[in-house]
Amino acid sequence: MNLAELRENYQKGELLESMVDPNPLEQFKIWFKQAQSAQVPEPNAMHLSTLSKSGRISGRIVLLKSVGEGFSFYTNYLSHKGDDLAIYSNAAITFFWVELQQQIRIEGEVRKLSKQDSDEYFKVRPRESQLGAWVSKQSSRIDSREFLEERFNQLVKEFEGKEVPKPDYWGGYELIPTYFEFWQGRPSRLHDRVIYQLIDGKWEIGRLAP
Repeated sequence: MNLAELRENYQKGELLESMVDPNPLEQFKIWFKQAQSAQVPEPNAMHLSTLSKSGRISGRIVLLKSVGEGFSFYTNYLSHKGDDLAIYSNAAITFFWVELQQQIRIEGEVRKLSKQDSDEYFKVRPRESQLGAWVSKQSSRIDSREFLEERFNQLVKEFEGKEVPKPDYWGGYELIPTYFEFWQGRPSRLHDRVIYQLIDGKWEIGRLAP
């Protein structure tokens, strides 16, 4: 593999300070709608980075499910990411939409959503996903794929004709942002990087060298 030859000259857009909304959450919504209009596959897929007790950084893709004061996602609280967030609540999320040559980096503090919010979201999940939350002790070692399938089939029978309740160990998190970076690919690697920093309760806009 000659990876040195893999390169793209980005030239699909520009990003100037005069173009962005004063509120980074609103700017995120503008870009997100553009990604949806461009039919970017799963534009709500985001890379979540967390820090473990031992100081190791872990990353994985999760799905953004709502944007309010912050960015919400759902998972098993007993998972690897759940263990990390129980110790260090600071985390980072990244969106990359290659079709638009855009990236958004967001840093902030993560908190659990209320039980009511988690219950309401769980009810609108597909039934198979509801059952999956009961099947999987996320991030734990298992012997085989067959174990998951057998457990799933058992639960299908157990909950037949019944509403599937939310497990106590499953629910939502919300990352409350303190930092944003909006990145737009530009020719000659002179990319646009516009940042927002929360200082004394107000968002200040700046620019970083590419």
